[in-house]
Amino acid sequence: MPGTWVLYTDGASRGNPGPASIGAVLYSWAESEPLVEVSTVSETIGEATNNVAEYKAVIAGLEMAHTHQPEFLWLRADSQLLIRQLAGRYRVRNAALVELHRRARALLDEIPHQLEHVPREENTVADRLANLALDHR
Repeated sequence: MPGTWVLYTDGASRGNPGPASIGAVLYSWAESEPLVEVSTVSETIGEATNNVAEYKAVIAGLEMAHTHQPEFLWLRADSQLLIRQLAGRYRVRNAALVELHRRARALLDEIPHQLEHVPREENTVADRLANLALDHR
């Protein structure tokens, strides 16, 4: 189902590093129409830092988006570091993030996209999905 899609992602870590999880929600979007939820991810990822969880959430969300063959994808996340690293505005200095960044960029490079940092208040569904996974581990 081609078209414009919106992907919200979030990672959570209790302890940083500590038990961690990811959440992602994919919406289809037609101009002047409300977003329609298509698919979600909510799962634990073991012990990880918050930044590792943020990257793993993006990767899982992008893999989910790829199955729908979007013509354009808006990726929205509340991690400013993540968005700026993916946009090439910040270098990836943390060795634990280098391979995750490479994988996320490779997935992004296959889809016309726009990256957007959003306030936490606009990322509530992905945040809830990440926290639900941790609460039910």
